[in-house]
Amino acid sequence: MSKLLIIIFFTFIMLGLPNVLGSAWPVMYGQLGVSPANAGIISMLLSGATIIGALLCDKMIRRFGAGKLALISLVISGLALIGFSVSHSFIMLCLMAVPLGFGLGFIDASMNNVVALHYEAKHMNWLHAFWGVGASIGPMVMAFFLAHGDQWQAGYRALGGIYFAFIIVFLLTFRLWKKVAPVAIEEENIKTVVRSTKQLLQLPGVKPSLLIFLTYCALEATVGLWASSYLVVIRNLAEETAAFWLSLYFIGITVGRFMAGFLTTKLSSRQLITLGCGMIGAGILILFLPVPEQFLLVSLFLIGFGCAPIFPSLIHETPSSFGKENAQAIIGLQMAFAYTGSMLMPPIFGFLADFTSFNLFPFYLGGFLVLMFLMVRSMYQKVPKG
Repeated sequence: MSKLLIIIFFTFIMLGLPNVLGSAWPVMYGQLGVSPANAGIISMLLSGATIIGALLCDKMIRRFGAGKLALISLVISGLALIGFSVSHSFIMLCLMAVPLGFGLGFIDASMNNVVALHYEAKHMNWLHAFWGVGASIGPMVMAFFLAHGDQWQAGYRALGGIYFAFIIVFLLTFRLWKKVAPVAIEEENIKTVVRSTKQLLQLPGVKPSLLIFLTYCALEATVGLWASSYLVVIRNLAEETAAFWLSLYFIGITVGRFMAGFLTTKLSSRQLITLGCGMIGAGILILFLPVPEQFLLVSLFLIGFGCAPIFPSLIHETPSSFGKENAQAIIGLQMAFAYTGSMLMPPIFGFLADFTSFNLFPFYLGGFLVLMFLMVRSMYQKVPKG
């Protein structure tokens, strides 16, 4: 495995690391004197900036190259985390959420693009598994400082420190990025490069591809935000039990992506995506059944395990499906639709559950799974196998 790929994997750990707002917010909102619901405002600002960052990533890579853009993004994100650590007002947190979102959007789209163009399908699955590593470590860091009597600012300060420690490592190995300047595009006939979003949307299969990312991330984020509440309100589990079981959902995603990396030698990306959809369906089906509570644990793990190969497999197929010369721009669009799904659809479920019941939860997930599967079929009918 190349040294550069190891740096890319660690960069994706950094991408998952700031995922700590949910862990710290129960302490934060009381100290800030705001409503618990205000977390949604910070989250939407963060996601909105991430979407814009992903959309701008194609132009930024063409201007700076993937290595310089990753370095700039890490610095922006690290400074934003330090900004969180010195914030003592809700407005300040909102302001810091914007640069953090831009930085994370640039990191996400650029690293996905590099791995899709220059590495194998197994590496793409492992890349996203390392996001899960970061997303698991971040809350642990925050919990450590909260448990030892420190303020949430200390947790953010520690995360910022980790970022800048990694930036030093990144700088020391920066020469490795010379191997992956935006060369794949330059080697193609420049006349085949699609420049405008309107033109990109006219390419066969692009529209269903974008809707797959929206529906997948809507499902993934809805489970992450509301599964614990569903287990408490509808299935009568204790709050601490529901919280622990939810962690198995994220473990399922992380373990599944590591395993999917090895399975790419036996199965194609399309087979992995189909298998993943089937496992998600099996997990959702269990939620409809009057089963003992232990089966609910299996349900969450199955949904997470099924989710594991879908996102990275779709990203890795992008260059072969739509052309290497268009991959950067399309991956930016895919990231934007992905973050739109994770930003909008979980709050919509919360709104609907308020007016109906949390019994809606498996139906809501099932609806997104059906839509996602239909879009997968539609895309594969329009895009030949690579």
